[in-house]
Amino acid sequence: MSVALGNRRFSEELVGMVGRRVSVTTGDGHQYEGDLLGIDDKLDLVMGSVMGAHEGSVKVVLNGSFVKEILLLEKPFDLKALNERLGRAFPGMTKLREDIGAILVMDSIKVTEKGVVEGGDRLSATRVKQIYDEFARETVPTKK
Repeated sequence: MSVALGNRRFSEELVGMVGRRVSVTTGDGHQYEGDLLGIDDKLDLVMGSVMGAHEGSVKVVLNGSFVKEILLLEKPFDLKALNERLGRAFPGMTKLREDIGAILVMDSIKVTEKGVVEGGDRLSATRVKQIYDEFARETVPTKK
């Protein structure tokens, strides 16, 4: 694997954590748990709904040079498994696009972890939405 490909994948993984619940440990051992709102390539990050910060804090911004560890606390959405399920209903007509976090069905219906986001006016899109809803009910844990 080339360095450029490795860097791109690293960046994609970081971006995939945005919007998710994480635990962050700093070099001095301080721990924060909250929703990752933003992150850059230096690991500077913004967190919301944070436990471990000063009482009354709404958001926390951490300098990446102090970040020792970032743990993802929730299971990521499994686009690959959803693509396999959609492929059974639409054989040969699905494309998993991990680079954009989406599945394209019949090159016109775009499905992300949020559901059908484009091409939802066709009868086939209704079937894709049904499959997505069933998959989400079975695999996505409900938030407390």
